[in-house]
Amino acid sequence: MLVHRASSFIALIAVCTTVTPALAADQSPDVPDAVIDLRTPAGVSLIAGQWRYTDAHIIDADFHAPGPDNKPTGPVVRTHDIHPRIGSPDFESAPWQAIGPDSLEARRSNGRLAFGWYRLDFTTPQNIGDFATEDSTIVLELTVDDYAEVWVDGALSQTLGQSGGALVTGWNAPNRLTITRHAKPGQRVQIAVFAANGPLSDPPPNYVWFRSATLDFYKPGRGWVNTPTPVATELTRLDPAFDAIIAPGTKAERLADGFSFAEGPVWVPRLPPGKTYGGGGAGGYLLFSDPNKNVIHRWDPATGDASIFRTKSGYTGVGGENIGAYHQPGSNGLAISPDGRLTICEHGNRRVTRLEPNGSITVLADRSQGRRLNSPNDLVYRSDGALYFTDPPFGLPRVNDDPRKELPYSAVFCLTNGALKPVATDLKGPNGLAFSPDERHLYVDNWDEQRKVIMRYDVAADGTLSNATTFVDLTSIPGEICFDGLKVDARGNVYASAPDGIRVYSPQGAHLGTISPPELPANFAFGARADGNENILYMTARTGLYRIRLNAVGKD
Repeated sequence: MLVHRASSFIALIAVCTTVTPALAADQSPDVPDAVIDLRTPAGVSLIAGQWRYTDAHIIDADFHAPGPDNKPTGPVVRTHDIHPRIGSPDFESAPWQAIGPDSLEARRSNGRLAFGWYRLDFTTPQNIGDFATEDSTIVLELTVDDYAEVWVDGALSQTLGQSGGALVTGWNAPNRLTITRHAKPGQRVQIAVFAANGPLSDPPPNYVWFRSATLDFYKPGRGWVNTPTPVATELTRLDPAFDAIIAPGTKAERLADGFSFAEGPVWVPRLPPGKTYGGGGAGGYLLFSDPNKNVIHRWDPATGDASIFRTKSGYTGVGGENIGAYHQPGSNGLAISPDGRLTICEHGNRRVTRLEPNGSITVLADRSQGRRLNSPNDLVYRSDGALYFTDPPFGLPRVNDDPRKELPYSAVFCLTNGALKPVATDLKGPNGLAFSPDERHLYVDNWDEQRKVIMRYDVAADGTLSNATTFVDLTSIPGEICFDGLKVDARGNVYASAPDGIRVYSPQGAHLGTISPPELPANFAFGARADGNENILYMTARTGLYRIRLNAVGKD
């Protein structure tokens, strides 16, 4: 978390407003290298495909009213469902009618409040003309009159805040989703499209039908909305051991830009089939905060798309305070709990929360001994579920001098077995934190111009910290930039956002080298690419999101 004096903060905002966002929803996709029109017999023949259709109906169904736990545990009630429902035996046994691709514009269903299922089973061809499909990207683009949801191989990709892709994009708007980024000739794919006549609240005298449907093919590395762009990257090697962490000459890639202040990234690992996270989705993407804008963004390595995952991510207007007084009201640090739930440091709301599988929010901590927390900044889980987080006042409008501040200190807190306790109060601006691989030590860095240090503490089983020692001290470096994000790799090397980039230290505290992308990183996270390579460091750096390939992996 970067704290600016008022003048420099205003200057940064002025600069940031001139950046052209790379997130616009109406950005035109790349022109594909090959296109198959799925409304033509020749196109469908090329993929050995077959279109089928069946009406979908609203049927009566038994369910349960919400119980005290807000889950369907209350009394039995009558409601409605869709039939046939994908994934059920009824879906396969439905009265599917084979239809010609040149009849997709024919009106189907009984009209008004009406729904229908279209289904296409196809095989990836070896070639399309002189274009070889091996390892290409396949993108499905279709426009259904009036709304569509698109299932691929029995799965509907959905995450909190998502618009388009597999979900409803808009009235008669195109759905565009990536089928694969590594096509294999002969691979079988099933697409199921749920079509709805709309608007749903004012059903028109019309029916469901296709306006367009294509498969777009791109050569490997093409087809992104935000194309990863190699950028100038300075690697400062101070010890030969640095080469074991990152290869000489490695360049970072810019993935997206136009943010106000990117922070708090966390990689969401891919789950086994059938499992989903809170907010939806099976993982395999990056989440990160923009505390200035009060949002959490999602970046998908499979598509290169950045989207809004959650708005009002750190301040929801609790108490009716003026949000304009807050420089950074939004979320900051993000973490995934050992049981797979997103945990959020909320600046403006001054609390730590958890996103549950059903999308609801649980407050984990907002007070210590009856006093409100300052503004939780960053967090890390121990493998047994104990949660540690830093609580400086950086989210308060006047920081340390803010009259809203109730605690007499900034602290590192530990939440374990439902009990919250301060375990370190020796730092004025505790910020990034991470465990050693054996979890015997906790590293915490300090955003304080008078004491630019990384501290190392011994960790007891009950969560308490002891034996505070100075691991690194950069106080002699002038300027207001201090330590920020902090992580540890599987070998015990410590990575810290410093005034000159991401510094890498050995477990003994030796400075091995520094990674310096074009913008100064505030924070970073170990993650993976769409191809499964896990030696990736994602960096949130002021207005941009970057990644760089390492030889090292995160400790988790």
